[in-house]
Amino acid sequence: MIENEITAKIIGCAIKVHKALGPGLLESAYEECLAYEIVNFGMNMKRQIAMPLIYETVKMEIGYRADLIVEDKVIVEIKAVDALNDVHLAQVLTYLKLSGCKIGLLMNFNVKVMTNGIKRIAN
Repeated sequence: MIENEITAKIIGCAIKVHKALGPGLLESAYEECLAYEIVNFGMNMKRQIAMPLIYETVKMEIGYRADLIVEDKVIVEIKAVDALNDVHLAQVLTYLKLSGCKIGLLMNFNVKVMTNGIKRIAN
């Protein structure tokens, strides 16, 4: 699958989860349900993947974790906040750089309509 197909399927899964749960829950609840839907859809997915920082020649395990990586191609960062801001965008861009993935989805589930809470980010 190419990134566009993957992101379309992930967005469909996110909309399904949001319709069932609505806004107002913790990020961990949305992550669990979205992961379930992605796997049910037949896609490969990894959760809470460590993103090591490489400084000069030293690999540092300092606690960065991507919420989901789907098909080893798309980073999914899940939020449940009043509004997405620049630091959330920077976080996804950093994860894209560290992982080598080209596309990221920043998803805020704390919105009335899920499509308003999704940002697609390209590295």
